[in-house]
Amino acid sequence: MYDVIVVGAGHAGCEAALAVARSGLHCLLITSDLSAVARMSCNPAIGGVAKGQMTREIDAIGGEMGKAIDATGIQFRMLNRSKGAAMHSPRAQADKTLYSLYMRRVIEHEKNIDLVQDTVIGVSADSGRFSSVTVRSGRAIKAKAAILACGTFLNGLIHIGMDHFPGGRSTAEPPVEGLTESLASLGFSFGRLKTGTPPRIDARSVDYTKVTEQPGDSDPVPFSFSSCSVADRNLVCCYLTKTTEITHEILRSGFNRSPLFTGKVQGIGPRYCPSIEDKIFRFPEKTSQHIFLEPEGVDTIEMYVNGYSTSLPEDIQISGLRTIPGLEEVNMIRPGYAIEYDFFHPWQIRSTMETRPVENLFFAGQINGTSGYEEAAAQGLMAGINAVRKIIGRDALILGRDQAYIGVLVDDLITKDTKEPYRMFTSSAEHRLILRHDNADLRLRKSGYNSGLVSLDDLNKTETIIYQVERGIELLKKTRVTPEEINSLLTNKQMHELDSPVSAFSLIKRPGIDVQDILALSPSVRSVTGELFIDSRVIEQVQIEIKYEGYIKRDQLLADRLTRLDTLHIPDSFNYESLNSLSSEGREKLMKHRPSTIGQASRILGVSPSDLSILMIRLGR
Repeated sequence: MYDVIVVGAGHAGCEAALAVARSGLHCLLITSDLSAVARMSCNPAIGGVAKGQMTREIDAIGGEMGKAIDATGIQFRMLNRSKGAAMHSPRAQADKTLYSLYMRRVIEHEKNIDLVQDTVIGVSADSGRFSSVTVRSGRAIKAKAAILACGTFLNGLIHIGMDHFPGGRSTAEPPVEGLTESLASLGFSFGRLKTGTPPRIDARSVDYTKVTEQPGDSDPVPFSFSSCSVADRNLVCCYLTKTTEITHEILRSGFNRSPLFTGKVQGIGPRYCPSIEDKIFRFPEKTSQHIFLEPEGVDTIEMYVNGYSTSLPEDIQISGLRTIPGLEEVNMIRPGYAIEYDFFHPWQIRSTMETRPVENLFFAGQINGTSGYEEAAAQGLMAGINAVRKIIGRDALILGRDQAYIGVLVDDLITKDTKEPYRMFTSSAEHRLILRHDNADLRLRKSGYNSGLVSLDDLNKTETIIYQVERGIELLKKTRVTPEEINSLLTNKQMHELDSPVSAFSLIKRPGIDVQDILALSPSVRSVTGELFIDSRVIEQVQIEIKYEGYIKRDQLLADRLTRLDTLHIPDSFNYESLNSLSSEGREKLMKHRPSTIGQASRILGVSPSDLSILMIRLGR
């Protein structure tokens, strides 16, 4: 018998299997196609707004995604550099073939992982507890726990124009049939979602004189805190162009053959990543839409047309492409398509990723209604960690909304009704000033170490940085800078000069003055801080903490206040029907979502403040 079975080897399944195996338990990873491990079926990139922060959190806890993109990325950029530190988001183009090969190699070299190429079509439970999975041959495989990470394969149906056919991810990959029905027989509620992908074009047929070049950063930042540098990984350029009014006219001419507008597609698509035809329909006043041309690898001619996701007929797709500047003579290698698939309403999972209807069965990734590689990987990592902890009898790892974007993701899934594919945004995190990409290791390394996924050496390095930052700030508060040392710089920056010495800390608070300025001009500061500020990471953290001190303190106070509600636990067996004074909607939502804390209950839409007061009184709080 295996300790844990992981079903699916996408981004969620890979992180789940590695987390289980690296914790010392025996894992079986079952996938329908071993050549498709961690395949990038849509955008050939990792990171972006909020997703980049989440990728660094995955790395900080001990996941593999950050290391994988550092090893196989072909262009690195930091988005939103002109904004504040909380909005800085790393993003990297990937060589999608190399990324998949990298992850498969890591999986195959993990001694505690066994691999089986097969398709799981059923799940069995004994007295409400998971017992086995059934593969297509009819063989039942037993384990103590299982993690389902099925992606878009559950009864997948692909649409291109008025044609449709079964498929799990592309025309060559069959769907998974039978598993949805098996889970439904165990009491699970499911629905139907839709997502899509744009056409791939021949990069050789692009006129690069008509598109805008988007090079990588000259000082690229790695995703993994274990990576030294990715400076040699900026190997390609991306390009920017835009649709025209003629493009929109051609695409509109295909609306009568669009599966979206003719009712063939029943699933609900992502609001924040709509198809090009949906954007044109919803925003008819816009005469153009941005199109990003992204290479899919170094040794391939395939190029991803970001912003042109579509399920229109092939003839309309190619005609529309050829009206876009730079694409007048373009050759389309693969058409875009939409895919419908089954998902299971995530109010059926706990904060540990374990399902409520079946004990020791965990869900991760798009089966929970999410979209995106990063969201999937984060869920897989947490499911793997908590499956291990459940088996060995340790307390679960649950990250709060003030601790990680991962915590925001899981909490949103449980408390919000998923009516469309969930996507993470910085606006989803009320404590985003604390949850920056640059401090993910400082926030989460210890959680990774306690889960057996981070080495003691890596933990010690992180704790050294934490100490150096705290000590550096303390010394800058105590050390004074004289007018003679700093006034020339203040004059050059058109700032008021000093009449008397002030603390280095207060000077750094001024806009336009940074730690490096003070170190360069003040011998007294250099002598006091000594070797503390040799590490650029320490300088970066010190500067952010000083510049945003007031905002960070205010955010932390709010986080502490809200966290107190999350310490007030509600028993799983709590009888909401016995509280006649609850509003009808509040009772219905509480019975459906079964929140584990008062804080979680407060974030459920439809639960009023008076409902919370009644609940707290009943719980004696």
